[in-house]
Amino acid sequence: MSEQTQQQTQQVEETRRGVVIVGAGMAGVQTAVALREQGWTGPVTLLGAEPHQPYDRPPLSKAVLLGKAEDSAFDVDFEELGIELRLGVEVTGLRPADREVDTEAGPVPYEVLVLATGALPLTLPGADGVPGVHLLRTLDDAARLRPVLAAGSAVVVVGAGWIGAEFATAAREAGCAVTVVEAADRVLAGALPAEVAEPMGRWYAEAGAELLTGARVASVEAGRVLLADGRALPAGAVVVGIGARPATGWLAGSGVELGPDGAVTADERLRTSVPGVYAVGDCASFPSGRYGSRLLVHHWDNALQGPRVVAADIVAGGSGEQVYDPVPYFWSEQFGRFVQYAGHHGDADAMLWRGDPGADTWSVCWLREGRLVAVLAVGRPRDLAQGRRLIESGALVDRAKVADPATALKSTLLG
Repeated sequence: MSEQTQQQTQQVEETRRGVVIVGAGMAGVQTAVALREQGWTGPVTLLGAEPHQPYDRPPLSKAVLLGKAEDSAFDVDFEELGIELRLGVEVTGLRPADREVDTEAGPVPYEVLVLATGALPLTLPGADGVPGVHLLRTLDDAARLRPVLAAGSAVVVVGAGWIGAEFATAAREAGCAVTVVEAADRVLAGALPAEVAEPMGRWYAEAGAELLTGARVASVEAGRVLLADGRALPAGAVVVGIGARPATGWLAGSGVELGPDGAVTADERLRTSVPGVYAVGDCASFPSGRYGSRLLVHHWDNALQGPRVVAADIVAGGSGEQVYDPVPYFWSEQFGRFVQYAGHHGDADAMLWRGDPGADTWSVCWLREGRLVAVLAVGRPRDLAQGRRLIESGALVDRAKVADPATALKSTLLG
């Protein structure tokens, strides 16, 4: 067979093998773009449940919420890239035997399917339908909250995690009275050790926000939040930020394997248990050889990096060699501070401070067997950038030098 004939055969095969991507957030959009960048010429269909042009989520809790930007639409020309964008299409089921996904508008056939449905915020029990209760996940959520902040309403935030801190920051900037209610005994209880979270908890009072830890919500009524200890908090609005769960309920009965956390259990190339089906972003967990455990990462960088591996495997006909094993990364802007984190500290055997946590800037490094595995940087972007490279290299480091904030992390290598 001549080279020209082979190319024509490949083009015909790609035209037949359409790729359908379910979810038009960062992971879905980046998968579609990566397919084109890596040479895929067959059909690409991107299904989005929301009616809006695909948009980036981080600005929702910042510029969009405060009215500094109308939206955060991705700068992608879908038409020019030959990507069919279908918005307002809710996917309700998957039938692998027929190679179809079900939608309210009818079935959509696929040859290769990418699940990029993200995660859904957890709701507060008993708060459904109560006026003034909000989530902050979508563009519509941000639009509903903008007039609340503009009016300077008293706000109760339920949950002192990353999204709770970011919303409290925006609300204080808008001049709102803010009370943050957290059931755990500290902020970021599910994300960071107590000694690291403790100084971050002090930022709330410095910003003029009241932080109530160890406080459970008993019920929410129009205009107030009732706590389990009998306290009543006035609330012009209630914002719930108590975590998120992978948006995978629609996969019930499909044969796609889910973990106990509800995430699709993808393999090292982000393939699911069903042939021809991939999963990427917030809806999928993946095995990390670097950390020796399965990771579920609900952060922007994961939705940016994973699609490149998915696209490469699809272009290679399902036999790609690229493995997805990133150093997880995220950032948060809260109370005038830029917080960055890289790595995974779950199985670290040592934790070292770099600087005074009472100061404006400081870092924390986690080591395992003499190697850096994670770094948290508050206002120290060089620590983050250099630490991330050290984590990627897996090189041994000098503990004394790591603990010296005056020593650049890149200069802490042993040998």
